[in-house]
This record gives sequence, structure tokens and C-alpha cells, in this order.
Amino acid sequence: MRPWLAAWSVAAILAAATTASRAAEEPLKVCLDEDRPPLSVHHKGKPDSGFDVLLAQAIADRIGRPLKIQWFESKLDEDSSPQLEANALLSDGRCSLVGGYALTTDSLVKPGMKTARLPDFAGATRDDRRRRVALGVLVPSQPYVYSPMTVVLGPKAQGRKIGDIGDLGGLRLAIESGSLGDAILMTFEKGRLIDSITHLVPGRDDLLGALQRGDYDATLIDLGRFDAHRAAHPDTTITASGYYYPIGANRGYVGLASDGALIDAVNKTLTSLAAEGKIAEFGKQAGLTYLPPREPAILGDVWTKIIQR
Repeated sequence: MRPWLAAWSVAAILAAATTASRAAEEPLKVCLDEDRPPLSVHHKGKPDSGFDVLLAQAIADRIGRPLKIQWFESKLDEDSSPQLEANALLSDGRCSLVGGYALTTDSLVKPGMKTARLPDFAGATRDDRRRRVALGVLVPSQPYVYSPMTVVLGPKAQGRKIGDIGDLGGLRLAIESGSLGDAILMTFEKGRLIDSITHLVPGRDDLLGALQRGDYDATLIDLGRFDAHRAAHPDTTITASGYYYPIGANRGYVGLASDGALIDAVNKTLTSLAAEGKIAEFGKQAGLTYLPPREPAILGDVWTKIIQR
């Protein structure tokens, strides 16, 4: 081999090795909501915790990259939504993946606006809170957990057998106005339960606290929310009915369409972790009632499905 060719070959090999090394050293940046127990929790002075924290660390370990979590706080307003917040974080390079993302058709459509504001995130400056970010196109990973709605019973209704929404007849029901649970209860059998329903204001009224006091007998909420309440109040007298509403959403990761190779790597890792029982184990460690993903992987028009039932 000619000396100049040999030198070029060695240089090329070294350059490739350096590039691979840098890629391995580059952190896997995952955005997680700082206050969504038991999925993800970040409180000053306390260790980060939650199902999505454990899962993200396992994925980073498997693909050989250090994990860096970008914590953010979701505060909805007229100019924002979970979809726009996730897109803005990804498009601004704050992370490559957003975890715990509800996989629905509506949440994955191309945004109707070209820019959006960033949610408040750890390390954000005043300028970050003001500026708008040009949005990209979202693509989902395969799902890794199923998040259904469940009926939760107050102390006076303990032991009540719930096999369907109709079994709530005769109970004093409480629900947060404008929630998915509100739509389900209000439209059930053309309004059969309406006279039994009391509406509470989200963020102002304490739904589960009122249930705990015995003011109401039952409600319909996200299963993860009940898990969070139970972890925070281990002596609670409200109980899970064991009934899951048949229309629920899977959760997974979402990234940008331009980062397809990462999504592929994450999907392969999720498949391996699920087969080994690791994902279910992470759920147990985090105090999450873990349910494996269900078909359809991506939920369609929720509101139409509810009305049709």
C-alpha cells in the first residue's frame, strides 16, 4: 500500500472511531413533566422519581448513552396544548424524546400553527418564556403502557360491584367540568346519570378530597391519578373499583420525524425490555398500576367513540 493511501486509511478509521465515540457520549435527552406522579416527579431537594424516569434510564443504558432529563412544567392556556408543548420542546432541541405522551390521532396530527411557545422548563430564561419556536412533525414510538379511566369509590360505596358505567346508578357522582370523565358520564345512555352528577371546578375544587370526606360516592378519573393519590395518602379510604372504561389511550415517546433512527432504536429497546418483564417491574417500583399497551396502538376520535357508546 502506498504511504499516502495507508495514512489516509488510518486517518479515516480514527475519524470514524472518534465520531462513534462522540455519538456514544452524547446524552439521550428526554423531556418529562416535573409533576405527574407516579410517571415522573422532580422536586427540589429530592431525588427524581417515577416510572418514566426508570424507563428512560434503562433505555439510555441499553443504547449506551448517558441520560439527561429536561424537566418541564405543563400549564395550559389558550395558546398551548400538550401537543404544542411537546413539539416546541423537541423543535427547540431541548430534548430528543418526550416521555409519557398520550398516543392519540389528535395528538399526532400536523399542528395547525407554524410556531408555539415553550412551556416553562428547568433552566428557562426570560427570553425563553417570550419567544416562539418553529414547529416540526411529531412521530411516536411504540407504546409502553396503557392508561385507562377507572371508577374510584368513596368510603360509603366500598365493595360496590362496578362492571359498567350503568352500575353507578343510585350513587352520588362527582366529576371535574370539561374532563373526559365528564363527557363519559354526562352522555351515558342519553344522560341517564345526569341528575346524580355534581360538577367540580378543576384546579379549585379537590375532587378526591371530597370523595375521601364522603361528600360523594364515586368518580371517574385516570388510573394514574388514583395511583398518585394513594401514594400521597397511604391511609386513604377511597378505593379502586377494578373497573376500567373500555376506551383508553396508550402512552409512549414522541420525537421529531427528522430523528427516525432514534425512534427505531428506542422501539427495539422497548421490545426487549417488555419481553424481559422490565417495564412492568418499573411500574411496580414506581407505584403505578401497570397495564401493558392495548390495540389500537394509537387511539382514534375519543369523543365520537364516547358519544356512540
